[in-house]
Amino acid sequence: MTPPELTVAHELAEIRRTVEVGFTRVDGQLALLVQRGEQTDKMLDDHEQRLDALERSRWPVQAVTALTAVGALGLAVWQALGR
Repeated sequence: MTPPELTVAHELAEIRRTVEVGFTRVDGQLALLVQRGEQTDKMLDDHEQRLDALERSRWPVQAVTALTAVGALGLAVWQALGR
């Protein structure tokens, strides 16, 4: 039979090992979450840049549309006055 001190020491060592394994597992999962968060941030930055580029290149379309509408209005008025 083993003395109670050795049994307690053995149980404490086993508990410590279990806690360390659990902490290691949690640490690995947190590292994975941090990595995924960084990847998500990079994707959001990339999408933001692409969206800004689309918004900058879109303004000429609005100007061309407005000029076409004014031209059509002018042509309609000219035809109405000419006949």
